[in-house]
Amino acid sequence: MYLVTGGAGFIGSNIVAALCERGSEVLVCDRLRAGDPGREKWRNLAHHGIAGILPPDRLWSWLAESPRPEAIIHMGAISDTTVRDGDLVVENNLSLTLQLWSWCAENGVRLVYASSAATFGDGTEGFEDDAAPDYLARLRPLNLYGWSKHATDRRVTDLLARGNPAPPQWAGLKFFNVYGPNEYHKGRMASVVLHKFRQIMTGAPATLFRADREGIADGEQLRDFVHVDDCVAVVLWLLDNPRASGLFNVGTGTARSFLDLTRAIYAALDKPPEIAFVDMPVDLVGKYQYFTEAQMDRLRAAGFTGTATSLEDGVRRYVQDFLTQPDPYR
Repeated sequence: MYLVTGGAGFIGSNIVAALCERGSEVLVCDRLRAGDPGREKWRNLAHHGIAGILPPDRLWSWLAESPRPEAIIHMGAISDTTVRDGDLVVENNLSLTLQLWSWCAENGVRLVYASSAATFGDGTEGFEDDAAPDYLARLRPLNLYGWSKHATDRRVTDLLARGNPAPPQWAGLKFFNVYGPNEYHKGRMASVVLHKFRQIMTGAPATLFRADREGIADGEQLRDFVHVDDCVAVVLWLLDNPRASGLFNVGTGTARSFLDLTRAIYAALDKPPEIAFVDMPVDLVGKYQYFTEAQMDRLRAAGFTGTATSLEDGVRRYVQDFLTQPDPYR
């Protein structure tokens, strides 16, 4: 059995779907809560037969009383980059991950956990999935969410450097800008693809932020946009290759502009582009990444040979196979 925390969420539910399609037994640890009609989290799981839903407050008693899972895939977190409650974020993103790390080390269970490209801050120090303490010490995340993930990565690498026990396999996955099906409950934190699609379908022009940095044209801010299927492929590869451990970037390795992304949505809808530019919200000024690009060398060196989905193909599949369908869930 695999235990997937955050398994009703965006990336987590796509991992659950892939494992169920393989015939694996999967237990989801998550809170479903109420949601907007038609966008409730339970819908992310409705197409697949799961072993059950484990409320997070029963996680530790379940681990103490049940047979050990084959692996824990820890995707559960507070991923809202605007949340300001430090205690809440630390409890959910830092403390819980480290507790799972210790439990997996003590019980010989493999652990894959979600880190984030938000750990890299403004990108001044590059985007290397380097676990060297001196490199990690130079990174300066721009928000509380990014810091919580960074603090986790630093503590894990410190434990390893001190010779503490580790899970038999572990991986911290630095996800870049992920888009794809089953993100509909995420509200403001959903991908730009989903937000622009919804905007376009109202008949209004798609809006992008004006650049507030000299030398960068409006809409030419660059991100590494990665389809959720590519993220799932990395997780499945890790589960199939238990000797691979470490911090790994999960992106395409190619930065693309928001203009490229928006034009790809219009192309998928067979519509001519209509794009307008608006000022960046005050709460994002100084906290907005103008460039991200995953360095994929370490994952390749570990043996991963998967091919990244192109932005145009990924957006087309998302729009045509899900967003424009009566049932957009995987």
